[in-house]
Amino acid sequence: MASLSLRHIYKKYPGGVTAVSDFNLEIKDKEFLVLVGPSGCGKSTTLRMIAGLEEISEGELFIGDRLVNDVAPKDRKIAMVFQNYALYPHMSVFENMAFGLKLSKVPKEVIKKKVEEAARILDITHLLERKPKALSGGQKQRVALGRAIVRDPQVFLLDEPLSNLDAKLRAAMRTELTKLHNSVGTTFIYVTHDQVEAMTMATRIVVMKDGLIQQVATPQKLYDEPVNIFVAGFIGTPQMNFMNGTLEKKGDGVYFVYEGNALKLPKEKAEDPKLAEYIGKEVVCGLRPECIEDAPDPEKYKDAMLDANVDVTELMGAEIYLYLNVGEEGKLIARVSARSQTRAGETVKVGFDMTRLHIFDKDTERCILH
Repeated sequence: MASLSLRHIYKKYPGGVTAVSDFNLEIKDKEFLVLVGPSGCGKSTTLRMIAGLEEISEGELFIGDRLVNDVAPKDRKIAMVFQNYALYPHMSVFENMAFGLKLSKVPKEVIKKKVEEAARILDITHLLERKPKALSGGQKQRVALGRAIVRDPQVFLLDEPLSNLDAKLRAAMRTELTKLHNSVGTTFIYVTHDQVEAMTMATRIVVMKDGLIQQVATPQKLYDEPVNIFVAGFIGTPQMNFMNGTLEKKGDGVYFVYEGNALKLPKEKAEDPKLAEYIGKEVVCGLRPECIEDAPDPEKYKDAMLDANVDVTELMGAEIYLYLNVGEEGKLIARVSARSQTRAGETVKVGFDMTRLHIFDKDTERCILH
């Protein structure tokens, strides 16, 4: 199996377009690493450089301890699974899965054994004689994975493999891919723009924007400790609420003044030395939707309550999303219990869990305090 090392990797196209800038990453053996970000952020280009399908403009790529910048894709001991499956329509499932091994002159009995073992892992043994046109989207996806597994690659590269599937099947395949990773015990590098896929499958996530790495961390750390406004807004559904306001010192406390409401910071946040230079200045505060309550306990939230107009309510089954207006400009989303009695058109008191507040620098957008 293999670790990967990407050192100062750049991808520059003619005309001065830089798709990936100074990409540095150490990927551990057997890790499930997910590259996530909006369209055009450079994640697929990075994956294609690892595969050898794109030339590296600058920098070094190591698979294990071998420099592979000039090694052909077929000699890199990697397998790639594409968004569109890329199955040969005139071949059976067995022939599609065996095709790469045949080209490598692997003996027939070895091919048969490997294909049958991969089919067993993916639960597609009963489909081996079928042609791709007789398969559903999920079955085609499994065949594409099977074709990769039989090659015993050191690294699996997956480029948005679930994006063509419907929502229910996508959820099922996420579970299957996690189980597959555990049973095959190989390094997985997975590209997606869907942060739910990233959060549910990854051991670590790389968040990218405009060709640059924004943050590399475990899913929970990304959620709890985003380094900037972009990461905070990209990870989490619904996304984090961002509020423009001012930090003010009053008496013995520090308050975040938002749309005419003074919300008191907890003692440990107020006394953090990193906040000192921001007193009296504008900042951006972030709060996750689940940290806003629509029937707050007056004692618990006495220093962190405000009035909000309920614009829209969305029942999601196990919970309700409340779309709120505060003051002139403020728009917030609260994620509350499905038993909530709050209705659209009402004005309600909402409480903020200020212990979960994130404070960002308004100019640099970097996080000052979690």
